This record gives sequence, structure tokens and C-alpha cells, in this order.
Amino acid sequence: MATLSDPSGERPVKSRARKRREARLLGTGALVLAALCLLPMLAVLITALSGGTDTLAQLADTVLPGYTGATLALVVLVGTGTFMIGTSTAWLISMYEFPGRRWLEVLLVLPLAFPAYVLAYAYTHVLDHPGIVQATLRSVMGWGPRDYWFPEIRSLGGAAAMLILVLYPYVYLLARAAFVQQSATTFFAARALGRTPFRAFLEVSMPMARPAIAAGVLLATMETIADFGTVSYFGVHTFATGIYTSWFNMGDRVAASQLALGLLGFALLLAVLERQSRGSAKYHGGKRQEAMPRTTLTGWHRWSATILCGAPVLLGVAIPIVTLLVMGIGSEQNLLSRRYIRFITNSLTLASAAAVLTVCAAVILGYYQRVRPGPRSDAALYIARLGYAIPGGVIAVGLLVPFALFDNTLDAWMRANFDLSTGLLLTGSIWLLVGAYMIRFLAAALGAYEGGQATINLNLDYAARVLGQTAYGTLRRVHLPILTPSLLTALLIVFVDVMKELPATLIMRPFNYDTLAVQAYRLASDERLEGAAVPSLLIVAVGLLPVILLCRQVRRQSR
Repeated sequence: MATLSDPSGERPVKSRARKRREARLLGTGALVLAALCLLPMLAVLITALSGGTDTLAQLADTVLPGYTGATLALVVLVGTGTFMIGTSTAWLISMYEFPGRRWLEVLLVLPLAFPAYVLAYAYTHVLDHPGIVQATLRSVMGWGPRDYWFPEIRSLGGAAAMLILVLYPYVYLLARAAFVQQSATTFFAARALGRTPFRAFLEVSMPMARPAIAAGVLLATMETIADFGTVSYFGVHTFATGIYTSWFNMGDRVAASQLALGLLGFALLLAVLERQSRGSAKYHGGKRQEAMPRTTLTGWHRWSATILCGAPVLLGVAIPIVTLLVMGIGSEQNLLSRRYIRFITNSLTLASAAAVLTVCAAVILGYYQRVRPGPRSDAALYIARLGYAIPGGVIAVGLLVPFALFDNTLDAWMRANFDLSTGLLLTGSIWLLVGAYMIRFLAAALGAYEGGQATINLNLDYAARVLGQTAYGTLRRVHLPILTPSLLTALLIVFVDVMKELPATLIMRPFNYDTLAVQAYRLASDERLEGAAVPSLLIVAVGLLPVILLCRQVRRQSR
């Protein structure tokens, strides 16, 4: 009996046994990836509990209250600031016409390209005591160093301001999408009942967009608790800085793990809240019966809207770029020197390897859930998505503890049996660091992949199976060609996120293997801000690439 063949007529249909084998292999890969994502959390938990209560009591009597207070204060300040800026600018852009609106619509997204610590370096150069602002005040007013008061940039409030300026786009993007998708019917009904535009916004539009706004605020707060570069440079003692100090300065792994466990618990709580708000966010859109028309502002209102929307762009993009350029020109850093070539090469190598590995992992997990939907694949995806809620410092501690134990155990066994030292095979290696990046940014790659996969009708899968394709053949011949734009987007997003990542890189990088982010942090820590501007500018330049793509998407959506 003749066998069916694929459209090219070159190969017979795969046997059912081989199809089952490929499906099992796909499932095994997905479960292994989920286990790797779960490993840091389990390692932190086990190591923290192994230290007993003595270390925890000592932490509670010394640094824990300060870490907790500073972290919570940052969360409250950044959450409030990102909510106010993101929601107000999203409403103005969505509802009104005013000078510069079309440009500001996309410029408001650009601060996403900036790491908060880069803004910290720029504003310290401008606002610190020897900076241009205070120096000009002293020169013009004839004041001495103690004759006036000026806000201290290196403070908790300064760190919160830097984080707000780079994180408000999370709220802006989600709130704007919610406002655009709303029907104008309910808003007009509120206006007909006598509500002013502002009251209608507060009582109708805001509640309908609340889940999207809450999701944006929670994303911003999760990035806040994960931040290390800004709070470390400004001398703000949070859980993130405490983990680094305990690990390196004190050499206390138990204390670092217990601090990491506290930060992990807070991050997972925020992740649960974010998931719940995202799950209930379905009602803000509904069936769009009538598009929300934009009202043309007149008089002083129009310029007020321009100033309100332009201020975050000025403070979060224009001033930092100009300041960094001036600082970089006056520095002694040579981009063509051998040292800087090595920094750039290391950064590009790590970012490229992590991006490819992370996107491959996202494809395996996402496609497994499509091929074998059920509790197992859903659990694997849920665990993989937790990475975005785990700060880089926690992942670093959670990976170094078990792999250091493995390396030391293997080395001791080899010495005892073969009189041969294996050294540290995994700890301090590039690939362990790349694995940490994959865990941290897998959720971002999954989001981009699943967004593209949702556009592929299941009938295409059924047709491929009828023609004899296995799960692997369907992925290679049907899905991947269609998903190429989504995969490229995921690659770019992970690449840039790795370029900006600081705490995991500082803790896990191999000896004498520095990146642009590490170089910027070192120079800034040595108060060589002009030198730190050069690697900071390179990081920002790379970060602008995905943000520009995101801006194009925002423009297409508005059209």
C-alpha cells in the first residue's frame, strides 16, 4: 500500500512512534527549562532556612528594618509617581489635540531605553554640589557653600525620581491602550448626566482602565525592587544592595540568601497582584461601539497639555542625553582602545548568547503548551514567567549556591580518587551567567512569542498533521516562518535588557570579564562621572533600537 508523503514528495509520513517521541522530547525540554527557572527560588529558600534563626535575628536587629523601610518607601514613591505621570499623559494623548501631540505620542516611550543608573550619573553631574546648577547659583547670588539649601540628589527621593522617569512608560503604554479601546458611549453618557470632562474621566474612564493601569504600576514597582545601580550609587540601602554587600563585602552566603528570600517573597507577591489585575483586565475594552473622538484644546489649555506631556520627555530623555554627551566629550575614555573594545565585545557576546538561548527556550515552552495543553504545560509556563518578578541579585545568589556546591563536591571527589583538581567548572563561567539572564528575561521573550503565536490559526496545525508533519516539522515549516517578526522582536528586547542588567552581572561575571554596564558602575563609584558617561551612552544607544520599534507599533495602533 502506498504511503502518504509531504508536499515535496521526498519523505514518507513519520510513524506514530516517532511523533510520540518528538512530543516527549519537547515536553522534557519544557519541563527542564521550568525546573531551571525554579532552581534559584528553591536554592535561596533552602540556603536561607539552613542558617537558622541566629543570622536572621542579627539581621533583624541591625540592617533589616532599614532595608525594609527604604524598599517600601521606594515602592510607594515610584508607584505613585509612575501612576500620576503615566495615566495623565496617556489620557491627554488619547483624548485631546494640542501642539506637538503626534511627536509626544511616541517620545513619551523613549525613557524605556535608559537604565535608571544612567540617569543617576547624568543628574548627579548636573545637580550635585560641584555641578553646573549649584555652581551657577553660587556665582550669580554670591553665596558660600553653607549659605543656601538645595535638595540632595543622592538620597532616597533622588533615587525615586530617577526610577520614575524611566519606568512611567510602563503605565503610559498600558493606560493608553486601555483608553483607546474604550467606547465613547459611556463617556458621553456621563457628560449628558452633567459630569465635567474631568469628573467623567475620574468616574468612568479611570475605573474602566484600572486593571491596565494597575498592571503598569506593578510592573514599575517590580523593576524598582530589582534595581541595584541607582540605589547603590545614591547610597540608599535596600534589599538589593544588602544582598550584594552580604555576598561580597561580608562573605556571608546565609545572610545574602535570607535577604534574597525576603526580596523574593515581596517580588512574588507583586507578581501575583499583577497577574490578578491582568486577568481581570478584560472588561476595559469590550466591543468598541464608537471611537473616542479627540477634542482640540484651545487657549492656555493647549500649551498646558504640551508642557505636561513634554516635561517627562525633557527630564527623562533630552537633559540626560545632552549631559552625557557633554560629559563624554570631556572625558579621557577612548572607545577605540583595547580595553573598551574588550568591554564592548564582552557585552555583545553575553547579550547575543543570552538572547538566542532565551528565545529558543521561549519557543520550546510556548510551542509545548500549544501542542500539549494541560496542567503540566500551564505550570511550566507559569514558572517560566516568574523570572520577570525575580531580581537579578536573587537569581545570582540562587544559582551560585547550588552550582558552587556541585563544583566543590566534584573537585573534592576528583582529588580523592584521581589526584586531579577540576576547579570551578560552572561557577564563575559565562554560561552560568547566560543562564541567569535567560531566567530573568524569559517572560519578555514568551510575551513576544505568544503574541505572534496567537495569530496562527489551529487549522494550520491540523493541515500540517494531515500532510504527515510531526510536531517538530509543523514548528519548523509552518510556525517559525510566520513568527519571524515576533522572534526578532523578542531577540532585540532580551538583547537590550541584558546590556542594561547590572546586579547579576556584578555578582556572577567571570574574573576580569567586565561589560559596559560594569565599567559604567565602576567609574561612577570612583566618582569619575565623565568617564562613566561613555559606556552609559553606548548602553542607551543600543537600548533605543527596540524602543523605536515599539514607538512605530504605537503609531500604527493609533492609526
